[in-house]
Parts: sequence; C-alpha cells; structure tokens
Amino acid sequence: MTSLCRDCLAEQARSRRCAACGSPRLVALDEGEGLAIAHVDCDAFYAAVEKRDDPSLRDQPVIVGGGRRGVVATACYIARIQGVRSAMPMFKALEACPEAVVLRPDMEKYARVGRQVRAMMLELTPLVEPVSIDEAFLDLSGTERVHGASPAVVLARFAARVEREVGISVSVGLSDTKFLAKIASDLDKPRGFTILDRARAQAFLGERPVTILPGIGQAAAERLATLGIRRVGDLARADPARLHGMLGRDAGRLLALSRGEDARAVRSEREAKGVSAETTLPEDVAGFDSLRPILWRQCERVSERLKRSGLAGASVTLKLKDRAFRLRTRTRGGLAPTQLAARLFAEGEAMLREACDGTPYRLVGIGAGELCDAVHADRGDLVDAGTVEAARREAALDRVRARFGPGAIQRGLAFTGGAPNPGPGRSEPRR
Repeated sequence: MTSLCRDCLAEQARSRRCAACGSPRLVALDEGEGLAIAHVDCDAFYAAVEKRDDPSLRDQPVIVGGGRRGVVATACYIARIQGVRSAMPMFKALEACPEAVVLRPDMEKYARVGRQVRAMMLELTPLVEPVSIDEAFLDLSGTERVHGASPAVVLARFAARVEREVGISVSVGLSDTKFLAKIASDLDKPRGFTILDRARAQAFLGERPVTILPGIGQAAAERLATLGIRRVGDLARADPARLHGMLGRDAGRLLALSRGEDARAVRSEREAKGVSAETTLPEDVAGFDSLRPILWRQCERVSERLKRSGLAGASVTLKLKDRAFRLRTRTRGGLAPTQLAARLFAEGEAMLREACDGTPYRLVGIGAGELCDAVHADRGDLVDAGTVEAARREAALDRVRARFGPGAIQRGLAFTGGAPNPGPGRSEPRR
C-alpha cells in the first residue's frame, strides 16, 4: 500500500505524513486503482488570480463582483469563512465581511488564465470536457503507458504544476463516473484531492441530502419529502413506480445517480463550441422590420437547444448572407451567460439594426457561443432583477409548449413585419 506526497511528489509506504518533507497531504494510490474519470476545479478562481497578481492581497478577504448594488462573483476562502458566498448581494456580503477588498471582474484576464490551465489538461489527455472557465472533466483511461504513471499520480503532478507555473490552486476529484468525480472534487477544498470509488460512494452518498444530486432543487426536494425521501439513501431505496409518478422521465436518472451510477462519457473539447440556428429565406428580404420576426424565431430555437443541452452562452453572433452569397457576421461577447430567447434577441436585434442598410439578405441566423454550464445562466442581480422574472416567464411558456406543441403559444413579435415564413430552419452546433 503506497501513497504519494502532493507537495514533494515522493512515493512511499502509506503513513500519516510524508517521510521526505513531513507534509500531511498524501494520496493513497491503491484507492485510485482502475479509476480514470477526474473533475478539476480551480479554487476561488477569480479571487485567486487577483491575489496572485497583487501579493498585498494574500492575507486579506477578497470579493470579486459588481458594485455595492451588484452581486458576488467569487469570494476568497478568507471571506467565505465570514459567510460570503457566490451570487450573494454585495451589500449582504459587506455586512458579513466589512473589511473585504472588492474588485471588479477582469474577464479577459481570467479567460487567459483559464486557457493556460486548459492547455495543461490537454497535455494529459485529449478527452477534456470544459464545464466553465475554471473547471473541466478529464478522462485519463489508457494513458498510463503514455505518462508512465497512474491517473492519480498524473493528476497530483498536474495540480502541483498548476500551483508552480500558474500561481493558483486546484481541487481534484477522481472516480469512475463524472458525477462521483464532481462530488469528490468538492469535498476537501481548497487544494483538495479526493478519490471516491463506487463502493465507498454508496455509504458516503446515503446520508447526504437529495439536493446534492444534479437536477433536484428546493421544489423537487419538497415534493420528495412528501414521500419520506430526504436523503440520497432514501431515494436509492424508493419504489421506482412512485418516483416515476412524481418525477416522470427524470426518475430513472436520479435513481442511478443515487447509486453512484452515471453513464455519461467525457466529451472532447473539440465538440460543439456554440449553438446556432439559421434559415435560408424563400426570397431576399431587405428591411429591418421584416427580418426582425425571423430573427426572433431563430432566437427561440437557439434558446430551446441551449435549455435541452444544459448549456448557456456568453456571446451572441449574428449571421447574414446577401444575394451574392457574401457573408456578414457580427459578434457581441463577454455577456452574462444566458439561455433566454429574449436576451439573445436583445443582442441580435441591435446588431441586425446596424446591418440593415438596404442590402437584401437571403439567409439570417443567430448563434450563442462561449458556452458554459446552465448553472451559471440568468442569475440576475439587484440591478438586473428582471432577468430572474424573465427566466420564470420563459420557463412557463416552455412548459405549455412541451405539453401542447411548439406552436401552442407564441409571442406577437413572431407574427409581425409581413416577412415570408422561413420554415422550420436549422438548429445545430458550431464546431
């Protein structure tokens, strides 16, 4: 039975401390045998980058976010100890930690650092699936001969390299499924490294609240509580028929997760970079008022695909092609991530107005890029309180369409302008 020191990377017999450097940060290598799915998450990413670049902030509580009326994007662990959390209104964060240093986000800088860490991941395996700017899943299956080491050793070396070369820390979870790897990476932050195989996961998950499972929010948890299901172990033992009656098609997925089972594969970074919809018109259209409802219908299609895929976009690209097949594209990036048709349309409409100079167009399309996980989408804040309400309205419309068909309810905009009907169009990922 051997262990690896995460500080000096020395391998040795298992003990409480490293025989070479005295560090207690040891990884039990035998526990990771046969496990190859990892989740890597940068610790307090935005705040960590700011502390790296300004050493005077090292021992201070740092909050990255909007002004006093905005919300917290990230808080360092010193601030978190005092009760500051992501998405907390800034005034509440400053009540909890009045001495905090508040910094505006520098997304371009964070993106550069995120790309640097991502490049290091791709040196380990081509199977890297980004989740957001600061986290990703990796599949290290079959890489032992390439690296001359097990996935656990490779990941420990990777974490040490990130600290040494990038100047920030990461937490790593290693398991045989994406779900368990994600759970594991959250267990010992910051600078964590947790190995969680399926056998041990059964006991670990059993006592956790059902809200630890992706897809179970507070409302679903309250419905499950009416069946006496409050913990993951309760869910694993539940009658599948009763669960299906309450949760529908999602019941099978949640039952599998409650047992630590997750069949999802790690998807390569080379997969979809964006989601788009475009339509070739039956006749050329020149006017803004005629193109506007067509654009709206495309935004609805992109929104539907984002929601179905569990993704959100932080950039919007307008695509137009004229009668001579010349292509015009315009992009607005660095936006707050969204899945909402209305927010996609607001950006696309402004770009369309600029592009409507009398040129007749034969094709119009819209796309969402800079994809991230839907958990980051449409949060709103005290300044933009309408976003949450807009998300609720769209969710209500989606439920009506899911029950009665996509044409059951439409926004009036979709019928204005006298534009030719573009037909069903095409919605597809960009690569």
